[in-house]
Amino acid sequence: MTNHLMHPATIAQVMVNFANRFGIDSQTCLLGSGIALEDLARPNTWLSRSQEIQLLENLLTNLPDKPALGFELGLQYNLATFGIWGFTIRTCPTLADAIKQALRYLPLSTAYCRFSTFQTSETLTITADPSAIEPHLQQFLLERDLGTALNLLGEMGLHGIPVKRLEFKNLPGNHRTRIAELTGIQPGSGYSANAIVLDRRMTELTLPTYDAHLLRVFEDQCARQLRMRQVEGVVGQVRQLLLGSLGMVCSLEDVALALALSPRSLRRRLNDEGHSFRRWYACSPGDYRRNRMNSLTVT
Repeated sequence: MTNHLMHPATIAQVMVNFANRFGIDSQTCLLGSGIALEDLARPNTWLSRSQEIQLLENLLTNLPDKPALGFELGLQYNLATFGIWGFTIRTCPTLADAIKQALRYLPLSTAYCRFSTFQTSETLTITADPSAIEPHLQQFLLERDLGTALNLLGEMGLHGIPVKRLEFKNLPGNHRTRIAELTGIQPGSGYSANAIVLDRRMTELTLPTYDAHLLRVFEDQCARQLRMRQVEGVVGQVRQLLLGSLGMVCSLEDVALALALSPRSLRRRLNDEGHSFRRWYACSPGDYRRNRMNSLTVT
């Protein structure tokens, strides 16, 4: 599983709110993640996938006997949760086009599964492959990703258009019962793939939210977001700022403000990645010229 893509704090906020509903306090949910409560309230705060994984493991540890917990969590995500990615797919001409755009910029979503599509003359099928996910999280994240996909499809105009089938390779009986209770769809088990099967004709109808101009604007922003989030951790983000818009004369407080973090949180995150801000800020101009393209180094 890749670990270098950054996700917005709204993703973590959804998980924390979901845990609170079951009586899990926020501090317990965030335990060991390196995420502070104040970070979740700051706009444009970015989280690593390792931090997300810790949140998910905390959730599973504290709610071990909840059937289809991942699927229920997935139903909490809506288009607005994902910012520009959600706006982009919402402005596509058809549901089929929206699915293509969603897959094109999939790293901007919460998905951990590998998604793909195939179609026949009658159906469009969205498949989810969890094989790249750590084994102990595969079922949970498969159900989370399919639950999210199903909810987003509904929000984009699928309400009233029946899903033909919700298919799983392997789904425990109590999970099937719970998913049916949550969605009104009876999922099947024993299929060759994990999938949502749609009526192809319905996916080719024009969506009421289609806007060609906004779609072009949002696509450009998605491409920029994808490049930005592929920075290697907080260290990479700090390096970009120091070598770019802020320059080497900035303080730690300036960098923290630009990253929407508190100075304490920035220090902690750099320390977690084995680096410090001081080496960069304290270096002389000559040292800067020699080190300007190198990584941050532990003092």
